Amino acid sequence: AMKFLYKEEHPFEKRRCEGEKIRKKYPDRVPVRAGSPEIPAGAPKCKPGTLKSNPGTPKSKPGTPKSPPGTPKCKPGTPKCKPVGQFYFLIRKRIHLRAEDALFFFVNNVIPPTSATMGQLYQEHHEEDFFLYIAYSDESVYGA
Repeated sequence: AMKFLYKEEHPFEKRRCEGEKIRKKYPDRVPVRAGSPEIPAGAPKCKPGTLKSNPGTPKSKPGTPKSPPGTPKCKPGTPKCKPVGQFYFLIRKRIHLRAEDALFFFVNNVIPPTSATMGQLYQEHHEEDFFLYIAYSDESVYGA
């Protein structure tokens, strides 16, 4: 089974409560947790962990905001209508992957179709805590 740091650090009731709150406050969005199973991420709350960092990536200076300017403070989840392919692109950008680097997504050990929407994926795969958990890896076979 896929392990997510968020699940290990937060008891089920707290996660369920948070997932429910996000669904009520943002009915057009789905609560998502995306992360790399390979890296024990001390990841910021609404961002995925870092899969690998390019040596040329500048480190952020202390005191600089983690989100790009103009980004909402932390609007949880992702829009239901967003295609999975667009979500892939967003994650690739956030973890600073080069175009030639492969990235694979897994939802319940299955690679989701890029043509599906995040809402469809959520409906099919969300867990009892109301979150959709997406693992990503640079390996095409999860856990190999």
